[in-house]
Amino acid sequence: MSIVIIGGHDRMVCTYKEICKKYHCKVKIFTQMPGDMKNMIGSPDLLVLFTNTVSHKMVHSALKSCEKTGAKIIRSHRSSSCALDNILLNYCSGENCMECLNNNKIDSSVNSGHQKSYQNSHH
Repeated sequence: MSIVIIGGHDRMVCTYKEICKKYHCKVKIFTQMPGDMKNMIGSPDLLVLFTNTVSHKMVHSALKSCEKTGAKIIRSHRSSSCALDNILLNYCSGENCMECLNNNKIDSSVNSGHQKSYQNSHH
C-alpha cells in the first residue's frame, strides 16, 4: 500500500517512515511544499493530511492531485507519531486495505503493542 503524508514536522520524517514500515507501506512525505508537488504525489492509496502543520495552498494542491486517483483522504489536526500510528492501525484493519486483507502482513506485535499502550493510558 502506498501512502502520502502532507504536513508534519521535519524532525519527525524518520519516525513517520518507521511507522509506515511497520505496516508494510511505501510512503512519500512532504513537510514543505516543493515546486512541483502535484506531479510528485503520484497515485497513493491513502493521503494523510496533518492540518495543523500545513499551508492551505499545500492542502489544496494535494487534494487536487488525489481527486483524480480516488485515494482515501484522512485529515488529522495532530501530527504526532501516535496520531499516524492510530490512522494506520484503523486504515490497515483489513476493511480498507486490500493488501492487508489478502496477505495479512501486519505484524501481530503492532496490534498487541497498540492495545497495551491504549489500555495503560486509559486506566
